[in-house]
Amino acid sequence: MSRVILASGSPRRKELLAALIEHFDVVVSDVPEDPVTGDPAAGAVDLARSKARAVADRYPGATVIGADTVVHDGSRDVGKPAGTDEAREMLSALQGRPHRVATGVAVLRDADEWTASSIARVILAAMSADTIDVYVASGRPLDKAGAYAIQDDDVPTVASFAGCYCSVMGLPLWALRGLLVEAGLEPRDPSQCLARCVSCPDRP
Repeated sequence: MSRVILASGSPRRKELLAALIEHFDVVVSDVPEDPVTGDPAAGAVDLARSKARAVADRYPGATVIGADTVVHDGSRDVGKPAGTDEAREMLSALQGRPHRVATGVAVLRDADEWTASSIARVILAAMSADTIDVYVASGRPLDKAGAYAIQDDDVPTVASFAGCYCSVMGLPLWALRGLLVEAGLEPRDPSQCLARCVSCPDRP
């Protein structure tokens, strides 16, 4: 099997990829995450491809995985907050109404590429101003699109969602597994590691 590289410094993506592949390296891409102005799924795939390409060009023969997550409120891309004030504004604006979370994934090896996307519908829980302040003060929202993480179980961030849980976290495992199989790899079945993957709607 060729060397596998995750082109992301996200600890969440590293944790998720470990459910599919035992051995891989992490090389952070320096591609800027510019706001997506068109279709969020297509934009997420384009950014994932750009991240993977920036690394793949430096490591010929390696299988490089790129990913990008876009939170879209129906009119705009809600990116990562620039600071605590913007994080509070994002959380206040998103809660109580549905928005889309699109994660694009790209697998590149030299001139070959395989791409996919996964879209979830998310509704944030109603949070008091005090709850938002405590959450923002923890620092966790500051490196996340939309200023929240579905896996932050100690904070009632997500009231409901429809779609792939792992996609909302940042790496849709079933979609990525399909790409890796197309690329000739033998990734594990993610449901063997993560119980939530058993009933994932993206499972083939």
